[in-house]
Amino acid sequence: MNRRQFLKNIGVATAATALPAAPSKKPNFLLILADDMGFSDAGCYGGDIDTPNLDKLAANGLRFTQAYSTARCGPSRGSLLTGYYAQQTASDIMTPGNVPSFTQFIPNHLKPLGYRSYHSGKWHIRFTPKEGVGFDHSYTLLDEDRYFTPRRLDLDGKALPQPKPEDNYYSTVAISDYAVKFLKEHASEHKDDPFFMYLAPHSPHFPLHAMPEDIKHYEGRFTEGWDTARERKHARMKRMGIVNCPLAPREANMWTKWNTPDEELIAKIGPGEVMRAVPWETLTPEQKKFQRLKMAIHAAMITRMDTEIGKVLDQVKAMGAERDTVVIFLSDNGASSEQLIRGDGHDKNAPAGSANSYLGLGPGWATNSNTPLRLHKSWVNEGGISSPMIVTWPNGIKDKNKLRHNTCHFVDILPTLVDLAGGDANKNVPAGAPKLAGRSLASAFQKDGTAPHEYIYFNHSNNRAIRVGDWKLIATGTEGEWELYDLSKDRSELKNLASAQPDRAKKLAAMWKEKDDEFARVREAATPTNRLRMPGGAGAKKKQ
Repeated sequence: MNRRQFLKNIGVATAATALPAAPSKKPNFLLILADDMGFSDAGCYGGDIDTPNLDKLAANGLRFTQAYSTARCGPSRGSLLTGYYAQQTASDIMTPGNVPSFTQFIPNHLKPLGYRSYHSGKWHIRFTPKEGVGFDHSYTLLDEDRYFTPRRLDLDGKALPQPKPEDNYYSTVAISDYAVKFLKEHASEHKDDPFFMYLAPHSPHFPLHAMPEDIKHYEGRFTEGWDTARERKHARMKRMGIVNCPLAPREANMWTKWNTPDEELIAKIGPGEVMRAVPWETLTPEQKKFQRLKMAIHAAMITRMDTEIGKVLDQVKAMGAERDTVVIFLSDNGASSEQLIRGDGHDKNAPAGSANSYLGLGPGWATNSNTPLRLHKSWVNEGGISSPMIVTWPNGIKDKNKLRHNTCHFVDILPTLVDLAGGDANKNVPAGAPKLAGRSLASAFQKDGTAPHEYIYFNHSNNRAIRVGDWKLIATGTEGEWELYDLSKDRSELKNLASAQPDRAKKLAAMWKEKDDEFARVREAATPTNRLRMPGGAGAKKKQ
């Protein structure tokens, strides 16, 4: 569906509900991407964390229940910004090979349509925001390890000094402050041009760093532990219509291979740490106390992010652009079970959540954050790849507080924005380049189920999957066997149907292999781009 037809349709619909007529000018875009936030962390997805601004967006718009990421930070960002799967472009830092010259980004597509583009926050793909990507301004966080004193910050490609402890810097606040600054400049100097703002908070990615007053807000919460919290949340989500599947079990035998060894974690953090998703009732009193505190810090980080998102939304409203702005909120993967000692290490004597602490949420609470789905970040089970997705557009979407069960993927965001801006993203693809993997979701903004995919593909660290309709084929690791699930009944991935339906499993496995081989072949045959520059210089560490 092109934008003209879309606007014609919504014009009829909005007139029927006494809303303003369809906009005659191009909409603005505010794309917000959280980092490692679980599928059901936010209140509007059934969670126990206070997210009033996200909840307000959801109440005035749509919540997608089957939106997919790639399971990891870098590949998700590459897919989001290019409209291709990460394996097609090597635009993340994990896919081997050269970035093909056909790779273009959202600003590259929007600039010819009259847009100015801004970025504030985390980056984490191979191009820099201004070198070959097309952002007019970018405040870029290049440090994964510190919220209070990040070592690598860029403003429009130029390094900024490291904040000092006495500066009272906190990255989530600074990221929104710069977004507001860019928008104010836009209103002053480019008010007749539509804008694209890519707001990418670092929160709630590890380490668990939060402002003391935000942690205090959650004092006394989460005392019941992750098992009771999951059960209550699951029941709430079913009542809300977000899921219809059973609650997946905790999986104590699943953890990331790159975690800091258990003995080292205990030695550096203390006996309160828990390395597996075990029953809450088996924890010691000391462990329960420490684990509650970690969840409080995670929640504090999300609530602060929500507050800072509100600041940006207030600026959009102050510009008179609220009704003409499409807001999309996503998370780059599921909540993380990773427990690593990185950055400046961990000081046992420092208050948990402070700059001198280095804690991870861990698998127990990550399982809660991804309720009711299986596993976490890095796995392509539903808990690793399912993202909350909130969409609002007062002048363009008539439905309020509605769910969309339409399946979609991060690759769909670029073609959707270009479509709503009046363009066709595939017409911008260079000759000989593959067609974009994504498709416009504009029709799904009006009616559920109207933007189907032929397939949705996943491949991260040899965790492989393909979804066709309601059928999902998945294998974990290089040695993992294919498993088959009917997600219409079993999104918890509990009943493996591969042996019962071997022909279907074989067909889907062949389809996955065909796509995976095709992506690699086209990528490797393409001319390498000469725009490649790794953020942070040649010595930048490759972290996720």
